[in-house]
Amino acid sequence: MTATCNEKETLLVEEVLQRIAADLSMITDRELVVGQSRVNRCSERPAGEDQVHISFRIAFEQGDQLRHGCVLMPLPDAISLACYLMMVPDENIEDRRALEDLDETTKDALLEVGNFIGGAADAALREAVGVRARVRSEGCQGVRASVRPAMIYNEGDPLVVGRAKATVHDFPEFELLMMLPELDGVTDL
Repeated sequence: MTATCNEKETLLVEEVLQRIAADLSMITDRELVVGQSRVNRCSERPAGEDQVHISFRIAFEQGDQLRHGCVLMPLPDAISLACYLMMVPDENIEDRRALEDLDETTKDALLEVGNFIGGAADAALREAVGVRARVRSEGCQGVRASVRPAMIYNEGDPLVVGRAKATVHDFPEFELLMMLPELDGVTDL
């Protein structure tokens, strides 16, 4: 089931995605551009199509409630960000984007990318809609093509899903997916 989101949910998705782009662009010294997002409420987790993705898991803490979401990015683009974070020379990035078996250094860099995503979501949440919540990274994992990402989620519960076209540096455009749980103070009940 898909439904329209309220204004606060749409604003939150836009603010989080733009803050992620700004923070990662600054730290990697390469531009991550995220276009206008399409935001809907869904009752199931969407899957990344056509290729392996990395799910950057994020947790939202409000009082005694802990809810979960994620940012889903194609593996080659996540690898690019990790490589730029490690200051890998541009001429080596293309070959690394083709890898599916990652070395420990790249895996560690992906975890750092996830930490920046969590920090960006935390800052955007407080600044964009003034919601009292803490956001943190809960790691990342690979997700096969057309498979929904694993996260703590009760099937059928509403999710706010943002989809946006994005680019990392000069690489081809890809779809960036963000899944957010219902948050107190954002969702009109």
